[in-house]
Amino acid sequence: MAETDKPQAIEEGDIMPPPATTEFEPAAPLKDAGVEFEPDDGKTKSTIGDAKQAAGKGAASFQDQAIDKVRMFAEDGKAKAGGALDQFAQMLIDAAGQVDEKLGAQYGEYARTAASSVQGFADAVRDKDVDELADDVRGLVRKSPAAAIGVTAALGFALARVVHAGLDQRA
Repeated sequence: MAETDKPQAIEEGDIMPPPATTEFEPAAPLKDAGVEFEPDDGKTKSTIGDAKQAAGKGAASFQDQAIDKVRMFAEDGKAKAGGALDQFAQMLIDAAGQVDEKLGAQYGEYARTAASSVQGFADAVRDKDVDELADDVRGLVRKSPAAAIGVTAALGFALARVVHAGLDQRA
C-alpha cells in the first residue's frame, strides 16, 4: 500500500464550516423541480388579507341567503298553521251542534268557546310578523319554561305520528 493511500489523521483545525451567508439556496432536488423561492416583500400579507376579506364577504352573503330562506319557510309555515287552525276551529263549530244534541247545550257552548279561542289564535298568527311571533315564543319560554317544554314535547309527538302515518301510507 502506498503512502498516499493511507488515511491521514484529522487534526483539530482541518475541518472548517462553510462561511455563513444571508441568501437562501434551495436544496438541489427543489432547485431542479422548478420551485421558486422569493423573499417576502409584503405582497404575501396583502394576498392573505384579501383572501380573508373575500371569505368574510362570502360568509356574510351566505348568512344573508340562509336568513332569507329561513324567513321564507317561516312565512310559509305561518300561513299553513293559520289555515290548519281555521280548519280546526270550523271542525269544533261543526261538532258543537252534535254535542248539543248528545250531551246538552252547556257542553256545546264549551265547544263553541273553544272554537272561538282557536279562531282568535289563528287570526293572531296571521296578523303578526314572523319576528313578532318569535318574540312571543321567547317571552312564553321565559315566563313558563315547563309549559314550553310540554308543548314542544306534544308537538314533537304529534309531528312524529303524522310523519309515521305518511310513511305507512307510502308503503
